[in-house]
Amino acid sequence: MTDLETGETPSTEEIPGLVARRCAMLAIDDLLIRSLPLDETLDRILSGPDGKALSDRDRGLARAIAMAATRRLGTIGEALMKRLEKGLPDHSGRLESILVAGVAQLLYLDVPDHAAVDLSVRLVQADPEARRFIKLANGLLRTIAREREAILANDDPLNRDTPEWLAAKWTKAYGEEGAKKIAAANMQEASVDLTVKGDAAGWAERLDAVILPTGSLRLKGRTNVVSLPGYVDGEWWVQDAAAALPAMLLDPKPGEVIADLCAAPGGKTAQLAAAGATVTAIDRSAKRLERLSENMTRLRFSVETIARDAMLYNGGPFDAILLDAPCTATGTIRRHPDVLWTKEPDDMRKLAALQSRLLNKAIGMLKPGGRLVYCTCSLEPEEGEDQIAALLAADDRVTRAPFGKDDMARLGPDLARAINGQGELRTLPSMLPNEDPRLQGIDGFFAARLVRT
Repeated sequence: MTDLETGETPSTEEIPGLVARRCAMLAIDDLLIRSLPLDETLDRILSGPDGKALSDRDRGLARAIAMAATRRLGTIGEALMKRLEKGLPDHSGRLESILVAGVAQLLYLDVPDHAAVDLSVRLVQADPEARRFIKLANGLLRTIAREREAILANDDPLNRDTPEWLAAKWTKAYGEEGAKKIAAANMQEASVDLTVKGDAAGWAERLDAVILPTGSLRLKGRTNVVSLPGYVDGEWWVQDAAAALPAMLLDPKPGEVIADLCAAPGGKTAQLAAAGATVTAIDRSAKRLERLSENMTRLRFSVETIARDAMLYNGGPFDAILLDAPCTATGTIRRHPDVLWTKEPDDMRKLAALQSRLLNKAIGMLKPGGRLVYCTCSLEPEEGEDQIAALLAADDRVTRAPFGKDDMARLGPDLARAINGQGELRTLPSMLPNEDPRLQGIDGFFAARLVRT
């Protein structure tokens, strides 16, 4: 496409916003074609030659496009298919990913229509296989721009933007109304929460944050956290308010010897160390454990780290253990929307089997009378309530230590209802409502406390 005044074709680097959109499109393409995790893909692309040259604003734009496209992939796909009589053409290169990115901008981002359409068409032109379909792409995007209000009027996060198998599971577990609330909450970008070492009120004022009932801080705006006061000095760390609850409910004491299994990236490890416990952090990923160690150094906590599969670790016995088991992570869709499209029912079955083995291993590492908090960032009962019920029915080495009134007091009145009838914690993304969408919601977590007999 040529410049209207000079008649020359500008390089892509000279076209404002084009490189950012190409980065977003490549991340979307990796998700659609290879089911790769969005965060990891974005980090790789934005640390590459194109991404390094982007301003912070354009890096944010690339991330926003990719996240919106993933979060609303069902609605976007339906909008495209309804307006393509013959479906997407074969052998069209990255046409689908370009269109998905373009429609995400038209429907869900504050981007001028002409910019979303023009720059999408330029990306089509730059793709050797897709360029045959420039007219198709241009007409399709312009049609969707004109019909935007009609498309958005039929908003249905549960039935359009949630895979059928997940929608069915959530409806069964939480009722139709509960499932709708969960799906709607998942469509909102998650806030940034912090855990502070102390003086929550003072840090809330300095960081322009609100104090949640649980004691976490929630930033009112989105910013580069590394540049905020207190980061370099190790006065706080980023951690979703729900993710901070399991360690809080373990109630670590000064001097206790505690193991944090599957510990990376280390938010819970930091909580345990901040309470004065002697902490051993175990994780099978040496790379993730290296990041944990860097965080502990910044926070000025002394923690032993062991890069090993927890199933192969033979240390202990411990006064207490925190087991944040690998799971489908369906409770974190607000911040990781790719989970909607990269997880399958078989993943849950495999992970549930692993969780059962890890629970058995952790129990064997406890001292008599020792405490174990098991948690997952999953909404699926198979990875939470059902897991604990099966364990207690089959293993007499542990008994349940229900979360009670003192624990509810730690959670605050808004989350007291997150304690179920069995004395287990079950948070949902639809909890912690707020008039400001930027300040509402919480990750979905399950946690149960057990005691070694």
